[in-house]
Amino acid sequence: MYGRYTQDLGTFAKDEAARLRLQEGDTSRPRRPSELLEYTQGRCGPCRVCALKCQQFLISKVGEDWVFLILLGLVMALVSWAMDFAIATCLQAQKWMYGGLDTNVLLQYMAWVTYPTVLITFSAGFTQILAPQAMGSGIPEMKTILRGVVLKEYLTFKTFVAKVIGLTCALGSGMPLGKEGPFVHIASMCAALLSHFLSLFGGFYENEARNIEMLAAACAVGVGCCFAAPIGGVLFSIEVTSTFFAVRNYWRGFFAATFSAFIFRVLAVWNKDEETITALFKTRFRLDFPFDLQELPAFAVIGIASGFGGALFVYLNRKIVQFMRRQKTINRFLMKKRLLFPALVTLIISTLTFPPGFGQFMAGQLTQKDTLVTLFDNQTWAKQGLSDEFEYLGILEAWRHPRSNVFVTLVVFILMKFWMSALATTIPVPCGAFMPVFVIGAAFGRLVGESMAAWFPDGIHADSNIYRIVPGGYAVVGAAALSGAVTHTVSTAVIVFELTGQISHILPVMIAVILANAVAQSLQPSLYDSIIRIKKLPYLPELGWGHHEKYNVRVEDIMVRDIHYVSLNCKYRDLQQVLHSTKIKNLPLVESAESMILLGSIERSQVGALLSNQLSPHRRLLTLRQKVLSEDGHRLSDSSIRFQINTETSSGSPARPALRKPLKPALKRVPSSPADSPQAGTADHTGIALKSLFCANTSTEPTEAEAAAYPKAKRVRISIVEEMILGDKMTPAEILEWEEQQLDQLVDFSSAKIDPAPFQLVEHTSLHKTHTIFSLLGLDHAFVTSIGRLVGMVSLKELRKAIEGSLTGKGVKVRPPLASFRDSTASTTEADTTALRQLWDRHQHHHMPREAGPGGNDDDDTPK
Repeated sequence: MYGRYTQDLGTFAKDEAARLRLQEGDTSRPRRPSELLEYTQGRCGPCRVCALKCQQFLISKVGEDWVFLILLGLVMALVSWAMDFAIATCLQAQKWMYGGLDTNVLLQYMAWVTYPTVLITFSAGFTQILAPQAMGSGIPEMKTILRGVVLKEYLTFKTFVAKVIGLTCALGSGMPLGKEGPFVHIASMCAALLSHFLSLFGGFYENEARNIEMLAAACAVGVGCCFAAPIGGVLFSIEVTSTFFAVRNYWRGFFAATFSAFIFRVLAVWNKDEETITALFKTRFRLDFPFDLQELPAFAVIGIASGFGGALFVYLNRKIVQFMRRQKTINRFLMKKRLLFPALVTLIISTLTFPPGFGQFMAGQLTQKDTLVTLFDNQTWAKQGLSDEFEYLGILEAWRHPRSNVFVTLVVFILMKFWMSALATTIPVPCGAFMPVFVIGAAFGRLVGESMAAWFPDGIHADSNIYRIVPGGYAVVGAAALSGAVTHTVSTAVIVFELTGQISHILPVMIAVILANAVAQSLQPSLYDSIIRIKKLPYLPELGWGHHEKYNVRVEDIMVRDIHYVSLNCKYRDLQQVLHSTKIKNLPLVESAESMILLGSIERSQVGALLSNQLSPHRRLLTLRQKVLSEDGHRLSDSSIRFQINTETSSGSPARPALRKPLKPALKRVPSSPADSPQAGTADHTGIALKSLFCANTSTEPTEAEAAAYPKAKRVRISIVEEMILGDKMTPAEILEWEEQQLDQLVDFSSAKIDPAPFQLVEHTSLHKTHTIFSLLGLDHAFVTSIGRLVGMVSLKELRKAIEGSLTGKGVKVRPPLASFRDSTASTTEADTTALRQLWDRHQHHHMPREAGPGGNDDDDTPK
């Protein structure tokens, strides 16, 4: 039936369009658009028309997704290359200063310590003055923004400048800091600024959902152009920023990240840094026999140990921040001297890494890039025991010490860099933690590899062939495992493949990364989730694995039952009490306090506008003027006053902001039938109120009496202006009495914006399902109903407490003691069934006013 109806309608539309074209006449020649008529005059008219059409075509194509992604990738590649060039220049300057003062150790120490201290202090001060939002990694904030939370000043041009300059100075100082997290934030700011610029060509870039999609692609670009790893960048960005990922954004991330990584490496070739496009840390492991199966237990040990190490790193980082905040004296002192803490930390780390001093035991003169190049080296540093070592060449000389062996150097490097990196990442400068952790993991893997090479100096025999152990492969496995444990990601395996240019160790890397994630996730949250908890950002924590109690917790166990609401027949005094007693942004609107039938939700700003309009000085002046006219014998009729208010002043509607967030979509239809059968007059009043709330507001034509009273209303308006000039003549006691009278009047919701379909849950919804719904839809609260009645509310706060209580095992009970004995098969109780029958009986007696459906069928409004 529906198919034939649609086909007939389409045929009718085509016939009607053809008839209209015939009536217009001369359909053979298409009409020129009116905007092109002025360009058709003169000898060069066709050229001007062609140029205008080309301009319109180009402007329309600028708004395409692929153009936006190309621009984003190009800008980020240029930013990444320029920052790398500036960072390399700063590090080279430090080496030049250190090498030029080799005749005096004290001057060398002063130069080695002063240079990074100045850069870090400048970075901290510049960031603090220009945009404090640029401090830190940026991934926790992006994880919060992608969930739908608005964070002010995090995606502005000012923050972009502070992030780029501050990160360049911080990394140029040589401190154990990373740039992957900040680059995700920088790419997101580029995407936001590009969207704002391209909105001049098409308004669809101002759409909130589209901006979220572009920010998701930008996160992938940030990682892709940082390491020239587009595939790993897309997967890493999905893991660290998204709980649920829309597959339609997949191609956007890959397209932009691939283009950005390509331009980034092309710029290196253009600058003569590389001969061709290669991996950043290219390795030369043998491909015919990269490892033996007997080495897999050693790789598994690396994964398990990296899991414990990653959890310890996150724990240590969080404890350092909490210690600084809980010590009131230290916190108060550092708040006054904001630059003292970063300068002090930089001084300590620089002193310990001074090459002639303690730094000689931990390769202190090597930068992070040089350290990775040496750790991924495919040569074995220790052969035939501990004494017979091969000849160190080039930068490998940094790992050699005359009074110790390579094992001592690696152990000291791992231990010192571990706490140094955890401490350095707390400095209030733009910085990340991925690269320091990556280097530490590579050093740990190298230590295990060198130990295996020392234990099996001739390699492992297989089929009468001798294949020596490659410690560089162990370094690759350790780097992927420890970084994956800290960030709770598996995509670090793909990143190391793209960084090294080889996938010969794909099996050991995957085994180690999975084991490291299994251990770390059972002990600590990820580093980014830990920062979210420290900063108290409004984000929902993840559900842990292996905890079955989350499936038994229900919404009724965690919801807030004592909630503040607004009823349809309330007074303005009730609105005032609600505003004073709660701070929630959306208030539930119920039919009455007795039935508690949820009709919708109203924003707090709308409630405040209704109340302020009712008690506005303008209404008080109207009352004063009416009182004066009544004393003089010039009483106006009620209709004239009503006409004057509705047509002249428009003061009956609350002040609405020009820009406001759109209402949530109607995800669930709310039953609006009250529980008890009221009298006929009450039913009619309720129906009229509901119709005025949820139906379109139509302009009411004035009656003849109101039109006749218009001149008088105009004079009243002029007199009111005079009263405003003269001032309010009512005494404070009279004003207070008038406000008390106004507060006792019933609220008129006809001019308020009401969401008729707020998101709702039922009492028996599990915690696991609630967490999934909140994460997928980006909710911050949901009302809990039982057969249409409002019984409670669940927000992020309650959900977060329930998840943390069920995961930490600290005795936090979120379920009643006998909750496990519930009959899960019963859908409704006997009381619920009785209430449902009462609602059905009332629905049969009288119907709520609603618009008729296409076929006159009202079954959709039947409560279920």
